Amino acid sequence: MVSRIVKVEPFDLVVFGGTGDLAHRKLFPALYRRFLDGQFSAPTRIIGVSRQPLEREAYQATIADALGQFGAAAPGDGLQAFLEMIDYVPLDVGSDEGWSLLETKLAGDPTRVRAFYLATAPDRFGVVAKQLARHGLVTPASRIIVEKPVGRDGASAERINDAIGAVFAESQIFRIDHYLGKETVQNMMALRFANALFEPLWNSAHIDHVEITVAESIGVEGRAAYYENAGALRDMVQNHLLQLLCLVAMEPPSSLDADAVRDEKLKVLKSLAPIDASNIGALTVRGQYGAGASEGGAVASYAKDVGNDKSTTETFVALKVSVANWRWAGAPFYLRTGKRLPQRVSEVVVAFRAIPHSMFSADAGRISKTRLVIRLQPDEGIKLWLMLKEPGAGGMRLRYVPLDMNFAEAFQIYAPDAYERLLMDVIRGNATLFMRRDEVEAAWRWIDPIREAWSLSNDPPRPYFAGTWGPAASIALVERDGRSWTEEVV
Repeated sequence: MVSRIVKVEPFDLVVFGGTGDLAHRKLFPALYRRFLDGQFSAPTRIIGVSRQPLEREAYQATIADALGQFGAAAPGDGLQAFLEMIDYVPLDVGSDEGWSLLETKLAGDPTRVRAFYLATAPDRFGVVAKQLARHGLVTPASRIIVEKPVGRDGASAERINDAIGAVFAESQIFRIDHYLGKETVQNMMALRFANALFEPLWNSAHIDHVEITVAESIGVEGRAAYYENAGALRDMVQNHLLQLLCLVAMEPPSSLDADAVRDEKLKVLKSLAPIDASNIGALTVRGQYGAGASEGGAVASYAKDVGNDKSTTETFVALKVSVANWRWAGAPFYLRTGKRLPQRVSEVVVAFRAIPHSMFSADAGRISKTRLVIRLQPDEGIKLWLMLKEPGAGGMRLRYVPLDMNFAEAFQIYAPDAYERLLMDVIRGNATLFMRRDEVEAAWRWIDPIREAWSLSNDPPRPYFAGTWGPAASIALVERDGRSWTEEVV
């Protein structure tokens, strides 16, 4: 099967932080793959911006190295033609020097799409936006792309949004969460709203609970300074996990129009039952990994990784979340995320209620709940776990087996990386998969009381061995309700 490629109009993309890890690891490989698939129209221009005093050719060489290192494509596959699209401007965003060169390079048709990607620290977002306006670089066709996290809490998010919003209209602001660009995330909407089977059952009358797991086997790697000031709650729950929860829990939007979808996600965020000092102990678990074993062998503790023996930063979070509306009353959402877990996996598990009565004898086997497992990574796909009769003449023997659809096998095409899809959506002006300002701020309003309650409790994160599924308390969080984390994940 061949994926249909729809070309985009010529555009200019300026990457602030153009020599950073995100640009090298994700952005340029994604752009290169879109270029190789013939999605660009000439004359498209990509301009890296950074403080490093590099010449254009030297910068192009760093991009070529990054494409080779991060497996974008085999060397020589259109590489030189792609590199010729790339330019470079050395400047410090906090200074006025260097901006005139960027103005010169961007001079041209003001109706041409001009996208500014801020692969920088969030505290620089407002500074860059102000400088873009000051130097006359913002046109009606301009877009600005900002990475998560937007702020450290609700107050800082509001300040950042105010600073960007003073220069760009909301329709020009694209707050990116790469999880929303994953193929399986979008298939959640197709699964629910393009099939008659699931939506009539998509409520607490038929669904017992939902699990959302985003597990990483790695530690903090080169992000120690950032992570020590963020932690798992800010880094993962406030954006990735809450966005997945919204897509599972939202009401059917009237259309796939960006605001129609985001209106429904906002309603979910506003319906989340509060977690604060009054119930923090019963509904949350936070942990920090100690020394243990990972896929590559023995690994050090988080405290040693960041060089702070007294660190109270959480590397694991588990939450029991209630969506307080008619559709989901009585069906909890269990969320968990962490570093140094046994495997890298992101899954949504929808566990349906048990059958009300079994007509089968005990020796037929235990009847498990029907489960829909939506795997985001690795091996994107969907499994529907059902009870079926085991083949043979030995009487009625039941087995729990999956109807398995692996996307790579089913469609036999390369699934674009999330950044590939999201970058092209920015150029097209399609904001469906990006967070609106009120979504970001509603998420922080729910997250902030959790963070504050943890701070007031003075209880340190619970320790867990690297290579395990987090603190034992996270298992108890679910088992207190007579449930357990799905074995498919473990």
